[in-house]
Amino acid sequence: MPMKRDIATAVLLATLGASAASAQSLVYCSEGSPEGFDPALYTAGTTFDASSHPLYDKLVEFKTGTTEVVPGLAESWEVSDDGMTVTFKLREGVQFHSNDQFTPTRDLNADDVIFSFDRQGNSENPYNSVSGGTFEYYESMSMPDLVESIEKVDDYTVRFNLTRPEAPFIANMAMDFASILSKEYADAMMEAGTPEMLNQQPVGTGPFTFQAYQKDAVIRYLRNEDYWGDPAKVEALIFAITPDASVRYQKVQAGECHIMAYPNPADVQAMKDAEDIVVMEQEGLNVGYLAYNTNMEPFDNPNVRKALNMAIDKDAIIDVVFQGSGEVAKNPIPPTMWSYNDAVEDDEYDPEAARAMLEEEGVTDLSMKVWAMPVQRPYNPNARRMAELLQEDFAQVGVDVEIVSYEWGEYLERSKAEDRDGAVLLGWTGDNGDPDNFLAVLLGCDAVGNSNRANWCHEPFDEVIQEAKTKSTQEERTPLYEEAQVIFKEQAPWATIAHSVVFMTMRPEVEGYVVHPLGGHIFNQVGLSE
Repeated sequence: MPMKRDIATAVLLATLGASAASAQSLVYCSEGSPEGFDPALYTAGTTFDASSHPLYDKLVEFKTGTTEVVPGLAESWEVSDDGMTVTFKLREGVQFHSNDQFTPTRDLNADDVIFSFDRQGNSENPYNSVSGGTFEYYESMSMPDLVESIEKVDDYTVRFNLTRPEAPFIANMAMDFASILSKEYADAMMEAGTPEMLNQQPVGTGPFTFQAYQKDAVIRYLRNEDYWGDPAKVEALIFAITPDASVRYQKVQAGECHIMAYPNPADVQAMKDAEDIVVMEQEGLNVGYLAYNTNMEPFDNPNVRKALNMAIDKDAIIDVVFQGSGEVAKNPIPPTMWSYNDAVEDDEYDPEAARAMLEEEGVTDLSMKVWAMPVQRPYNPNARRMAELLQEDFAQVGVDVEIVSYEWGEYLERSKAEDRDGAVLLGWTGDNGDPDNFLAVLLGCDAVGNSNRANWCHEPFDEVIQEAKTKSTQEERTPLYEEAQVIFKEQAPWATIAHSVVFMTMRPEVEGYVVHPLGGHIFNQVGLSE
């Protein structure tokens, strides 16, 4: 263990021990470090857990444990009859956090809402290029084409003028990228010449305030005593960053952490059998996949992609990697989601046919890279082991695989490249319960170079999913999404691998934790018994 993490752990233990009697500090063993603290810049759940959930609010929110949209910073909203304007009425008296660099002089108002979205879609906004300026969700969701303008009706009324009706728009506003930041703080940091502070010293309106971050070791938060909503149950929230699942469990057993995510599947039954451990589980709204780079030969050929898919023994992957906590995926959306097309037939595991198909396409002596994630995710508990199984499967059909990996933030950034070498293991947990969040965000043409890691722009598919957005009811949208899944399977930009069960492991004194179907770990209403 590196010395800096040793020191951080010692401090963490002291903090937990000192506060155990009053049960005021909740310690969460997280699986990785956040990329930053400005949620609009990123897509990783690890980052959202550390940023948007404790520190920020959105105009609307998902009720924890459900996909139900409830009021957030907007106490109400109204959609016009033609679906082309959406008007939000903001709460009054909502206060932003303070820090050593900034003390707000006013409450949240319409200017903050407009700033939070304008910086993502307006290239002339001075914050459009700060901290990398890659607003992956905003761009992948076609927001630049959708939002014609954002209008300040008065200090507490904001109107979004759209170029077309957008069925998932309200649910999209509850997603992490739509977190509302302080324009006053942004202006102050720009004037001070330190605009990157928005991402490094976050200021929001959320239930906790940011205190400190030691990379790869610990993040500290304190309860926001001026929070507009229900106050947090604990005075302090601590993220103990612990990449190894076995070590996370050891910390829970020892009382160093109260809650951990992503246990090793092989350990789950023993955890369930332990008297002093609580295990919650829920079927995940997720999919794990291998995304080919369809820009690059020979992966630009759908027959080659189909052949490789036929070489993958997905049942073996489920047995070895998921160990009972997953099921084979055939579609890019999970079976619990409306519009799932169960009539689609999966690619049959047939190595001999796969080898013959590759030869028919003139592909021999193929060498490729398979990218393995360095962190555990609900849709892939062991990417390195999965990559090794893929390596063995592809070797059976004459394909030589080199396994590569990078630090998580670098992995996510490098894997977006349109000239990326090889196929990348990734996955997705739904953000809003809508099929659009999978089919458009991960596979639409507007998402190429961002969240569309296959770099796949197929016009027949894109036309169908874009049309589906404009329909107002699930009955109208479902046939279009079912058609999109058929096209996806024919074109095979991914090998769909698995959908998984999500497990959360915790100590018995934890009270009020709810497993969230959208994958987030939310602690503002979690307490500890005496």
